[in-house]
Amino acid sequence: MSKLSTQSILIMFVAMSMIPAGDTAGKLLSWGLGAHPIYVSWSRFFIGALMVLPFIPKGTWALLKDIRVWGRALLMATGLSCIQMALSLEPIADVFAAFFIGPLVSYVLATIFLREAITWQRTALIILGFIGVLIVVRPGSDAGVGLLWAVAAGTCYGAFLTASRWIAHLGTPIGLTFTQLFISALVLAPIGAMNIPTLTGEMMWLTTLSALFSMLGNLLLLYAYKTAPATRLAPLVYFQLLAAVILGWVFFDTWPAMVTWVGLLIVMGAGIASARLRA
Repeated sequence: MSKLSTQSILIMFVAMSMIPAGDTAGKLLSWGLGAHPIYVSWSRFFIGALMVLPFIPKGTWALLKDIRVWGRALLMATGLSCIQMALSLEPIADVFAAFFIGPLVSYVLATIFLREAITWQRTALIILGFIGVLIVVRPGSDAGVGLLWAVAAGTCYGAFLTASRWIAHLGTPIGLTFTQLFISALVLAPIGAMNIPTLTGEMMWLTTLSALFSMLGNLLLLYAYKTAPATRLAPLVYFQLLAAVILGWVFFDTWPAMVTWVGLLIVMGAGIASARLRA
């Protein structure tokens, strides 16, 4: 079992901080400045595609002929739009905790469609993680509709993760990243363009930061996977939850309720334990 280098751990911590930082900027746009959540999603994809465009390898445009590439991108477009809707309504830490139903969905879909092996240990941890999400969402309670948007986002993300493994052989990570950004920007363009807000300096600054942090976080994640096995890095993905708590406290003066902490810790514990089973 190979040990993680300090460099790999540092890269992952930075990447897992940047991704919720991008969503924090998105929340400041929608919740703070009144920007439409679909505009936030569309602008992130559009700017991200422009950032990646100079680096795409030969043959990337040909990937657009494959319907599977379009299906994967539509899952991402739907998922990000749902999470922006959630962020406009709910505290960021609660949203991220509910969103982490994604790995659970991915596990179920991978066993069905990719014929991945099922073990009782991982199945038990998946059920435990789902219980953690239910504690956060609290069906039937006074929990806001925003958490349902977060669960929908996580479900789309879980399907996206499975689809990513399904088509990984079609192209390079940079090429596939560009296709998901380009297609998502194209699909959301009609609604996004109709909801472009008055572009004040603050609006333009936050729009750029939302896209920049998200793109840098995902690119650093790709780089981290080149420096260490994915199974060894997987537990560090849950640092996003802690980063979301800290960012919510710093920028929105929100702190998770005790019941949310219980659900959040269960989700983190189950996810880390499941990742270590694969390591």
